[in-house]
Amino acid sequence: MTFGAIVSGNTVVMKPASDSAATTYVIAEALADAGLPPGVLNLVAGPGGTVGEGLVTHPKVRMIAFTGSREVGTQLFALAARTPPGQIWLKRIIAEMGGKNAVIVDDEAALDEAVAGVVASGYGYQGQKCSAGSRLVVTPKVYGEVVEQVAERVRRLEVGPAAQNFPAGPVINARAEQKVLEYIEIGKREGRLVAGGGRAREGGHYVAPTVFIDVAPDARIAQEEIFGPVVAAIPARDFKDAIRIANATAYGLTGSVYSLNPDKLALARREFMCGNLYLNRKSTGALVGSHPFGGFNMSGTDSKAGGPEYLLNFLQPKVVAHKYR
Repeated sequence: MTFGAIVSGNTVVMKPASDSAATTYVIAEALADAGLPPGVLNLVAGPGGTVGEGLVTHPKVRMIAFTGSREVGTQLFALAARTPPGQIWLKRIIAEMGGKNAVIVDDEAALDEAVAGVVASGYGYQGQKCSAGSRLVVTPKVYGEVVEQVAERVRRLEVGPAAQNFPAGPVINARAEQKVLEYIEIGKREGRLVAGGGRAREGGHYVAPTVFIDVAPDARIAQEEIFGPVVAAIPARDFKDAIRIANATAYGLTGSVYSLNPDKLALARREFMCGNLYLNRKSTGALVGSHPFGGFNMSGTDSKAGGPEYLLNFLQPKVVAHKYR
């Protein structure tokens, strides 16, 4: 978001999340070392409720580019709709918010690849990705086999410090840990726990990678973004029902379908409603320049970060008509 605004000719005030302020400072230093003129990028750290809200409502701010939760994103929309004295424009907003992304595994899938993709999608970065595959939707003939294999792989994920390259690390802070553990308790009432289910180790905010199976499509753990290492497995009646379940959330960010049947993949292309759809690959890992990224509904404004069209969001169109004698 910051680079998109800068290369389009704008000055930027960048406010990082409180937990990543140091990383953002290093990025700002690197840009300064690379020759970015003073005043183009301005770093302001602080709590979102004070610093963030002040920036959003300031009459000299013309555009807001936000990455974060659905709750905060919708609040920013409401704040940005105001027009305080001295503001002579309507603020433009790019919002990249949450996801409740489904990975569909079909009867005709290559199951080894599918299971590996489910685990990578659901537990990479401890599920702390808006694109994480937090719902596993499986058709009847392979449901039992798939959930058994996923649970077995998840049980084998070692949990430890990220700096030591453990497959699963801690969640970002104590508040996130508490939230995930609360959802796990909800999940114990809404599904059958087959892996994880609590803290993993002491000395940090470690939550055990967790799998619930036999979850109803409308359960809370199947509808609400947890942003942690928790996957809810949902049985589908058939492939069309799997697509229906995948679409039955307020979000629309990423989705993944594993099937070797080209007709089913074509159906998914047409009817799976998400901003980034992956066929026979995991639901995460979009690459700037080759795979623009962004979702719609409560996942955001569907601006596709990482592609040339994204830069148009940061420009002001102007048409000039000139009559020559």
